Amino acid sequence: MLGEVSITRAALLQFVRSHRYAVQSSVHLDGAPQSAVVGIAVSDDFEIVFDTIATSRKGQNLRRCGQIAFVIGGLDEKDGRTVQYEGRADEPTGPDRDRLIDLYLHVFPDGRERQQWPGLIYIRASPTWVRYSNYNVEPPEIREWAGDALIVS
Repeated sequence: MLGEVSITRAALLQFVRSHRYAVQSSVHLDGAPQSAVVGIAVSDDFEIVFDTIATSRKGQNLRRCGQIAFVIGGLDEKDGRTVQYEGRADEPTGPDRDRLIDLYLHVFPDGRERQQWPGLIYIRASPTWVRYSNYNVEPPEIREWAGDALIVS
């Protein structure tokens, strides 16, 4: 860890939620990484939910192997803050699915129209490791969390 750490769990959640899009990565059958930009919604426990088509590369990859990663932020050169997120992906069912779809549709109301698309699925990522980096301060502020340290429920 570098520098004086000032970011709190609450501030981390606010930062992640301030971004509607992230670069999502999964692992292809041959072991190659594959990435895509996805629209995200984030729960109080740092679950990330997004929709995709089951036959998409990410849909197939995540159904086969639940390893998932995201990069959030960092696209604005003036900001200099990013979150790296690694976790496990699944397709939620029952009340969890309903809760996460409601969360997603709150962020992306146009997602209601996509619900008519054949093969649309919702993916939930649960964190196993998260790193926040802020390169706007000297020295840079970097903090890591194990996934279970982010869960409050």
